[in-house]
Amino acid sequence: MTIEITHTRREGTLIEGTARGDRTAEILKLREYGRTGRQPFCWSRNLGCWYLPHSRDHATHTPSLELLAQRLRDAGFEVTLSVDNADRRSFSEAEQDREDRAQDRAERFGGYADNAARNSETAWKSGRAIADHIPFGQPILVGHHSERRARRDQERIDNAMRKSVSEHDRAQHWSDRERAAANYERFRKDPGRTLRRLDKLQADLRAVEKWQRGESAKGYARNPADPKLVTEHQELTEEIGHWEQVIKDAEAKGFKVWSKADFQRGDFVRCRGTWYEVLRVNAKSVTIPHIHNGVGKTVVRAEGNRLDGWTWTVPYDDVSGRRSADEMRQTAPADAE
Repeated sequence: MTIEITHTRREGTLIEGTARGDRTAEILKLREYGRTGRQPFCWSRNLGCWYLPHSRDHATHTPSLELLAQRLRDAGFEVTLSVDNADRRSFSEAEQDREDRAQDRAERFGGYADNAARNSETAWKSGRAIADHIPFGQPILVGHHSERRARRDQERIDNAMRKSVSEHDRAQHWSDRERAAANYERFRKDPGRTLRRLDKLQADLRAVEKWQRGESAKGYARNPADPKLVTEHQELTEEIGHWEQVIKDAEAKGFKVWSKADFQRGDFVRCRGTWYEVLRVNAKSVTIPHIHNGVGKTVVRAEGNRLDGWTWTVPYDDVSGRRSADEMRQTAPADAE
C-alpha cells in the first residue's frame, strides 16, 4: 500500500496509507521534522491519519518531508510526496476557525472541570460518611476484634480524601484551561494588542516590498523573483486588513486610537491609572517623567520628577486618556498628587 505525504496550507501536513503495526510509527514519532526540525508527527483519531502539529496555514519545510519520505522508502514502503503551498485559507477564514475551535475547547474543558468537581465532592462525602460512624477521638484498639475493621476504615477514609483533593486539583486545572480558551477571542482582539500587532505586520510588509524592489531589508537581501515573496505579500496584506477591521469595529464601540495629533507638550496622559505631564510628543509615543514617579500617586508633573530627570516613553497603544493642562488644573483638587 502506498503511503501518501501531502502538504497544503489549507490542511497542513498529512500522512495517509499507514497501518497499525507496520513500523511507520517508529519513524513518524522521531522529533526531527517540521520547520524547527524538532517536531514529531501525531496520530489524529478525527482525521484518521498522521499529521504534523502547527503545519496548517504555513509553508512547509520541504527538506524535512523529503527526509521523511526517504526514511520510509528505506524501510521498504512505497511513498508519494505532494506539496502545494498555493492551496490555502484566507487569514479571516483561518482566524474564525481558531476562534470556533477555542470555543469548542472551552465547552469541553468546562465539562471536564464539572466532572472532576463532582468526583471530588463524591469522594469527600464517601470518606466523611465512614468517619461519621467513628466516635470522635476513638483510637484503634490494638488486639481488639474491631482492630481490623478500624484499620480498613482508616485506609478507606485516607484514600477517599486523597482522591477528593486530587479531583479538586483536576477541576481547578480544567477550569483554568476553560477560562483561557473562552478568553481567546477577547485576547486576540484586544485593541491595544492589535495595534502593536499591526505595527509589526506593517513593518514586515514594508520589508517584503523592499525585497521585491531588489533592496535590502532587515539587514539582508532576497531574490526579487522569489515566488514566496508574492505569497508573503498577499498574506500580510490580508492579515493587516483583518486587524484593521478589528480596530474599526473597536472604534465604533468607543475605543480611541491615540496619535501624535492628540497631544502637545504640557498635556497630561493617562497611563496605567496615573496621569503624567507630557514632556515631548513623538511619532509613536509621548515622553513623560519616569514612570517610577507614579508609585502611590494619581498625578505626576514635570517638576515632580524625583529621579534626576529620568524620563519614560508611553506608546500610543498604551494610552488610556488625555487631559489638557487647563483640564488638569480644574480637576487637580479631586486628584491626590
